[in-house]
Order: sequence, then C-alpha cells, then structure tokens
Amino acid sequence: LAKDLAGVTADQMKDVVIAYEPVWAIGTGLVCPSDVAQKVHKSIRAYIAVLYDQATADAVRIQYGGSVTPESVDELMSQPDIDGCLVGGASLVAEKFARICNFVKL
Repeated sequence: LAKDLAGVTADQMKDVVIAYEPVWAIGTGLVCPSDVAQKVHKSIRAYIAVLYDQATADAVRIQYGGSVTPESVDELMSQPDIDGCLVGGASLVAEKFARICNFVKL
C-alpha cells in the first residue's frame, strides 16, 4: 500500500478509493466473513493514519470487493470501516444488483 500511495498527497487522498479482496476469494464466488473483512479494512485505515493523519484515514473510502451478493451485502455494509462494495457477477442480474444497491444496515 505504501508503494501504491508513494507521491500521493493527503489532499489527493480525497480522490482515492482503496479496494480490498482476499486473494483466496478472487474468482471463487466465496465471500470473506464480514468480521474478517472489517479487521482488514480497519488495519488499512490505521495504516493510512500512519502514512498521513487520522482525518485523512477517516475520510478515505475503502471498499470490499469479493463476490458480494444479496445475501452478504447487509453484513458487509454494516461494518464501520467498509465504505462500499465492488460488485462483480451479481451485477449481471438486475434483481440481485438492485438488492445490493438497496442494502440494509444491520
């Protein structure tokens, strides 16, 4: 992450979106448990605070992108450090995508 953000100023971070997907989830259709995803997102946010400051870390958008489904979106989006989701195959089915867009915070 430090290598990717090298040369990016704190002011420019307002335009940055960070996405996290577990390597084991790529292309598998498996979803990371929401509590595990939250821990990773929290650690990313903490690292951003070290690189920049807490205000920048609090403002940066960190999205989860690992086989988000209508069944998993509510728990994922209820986590305090998950700011959004990258939707893959579920976006190809209008009903599924609409449900994901209209998630319910638990």
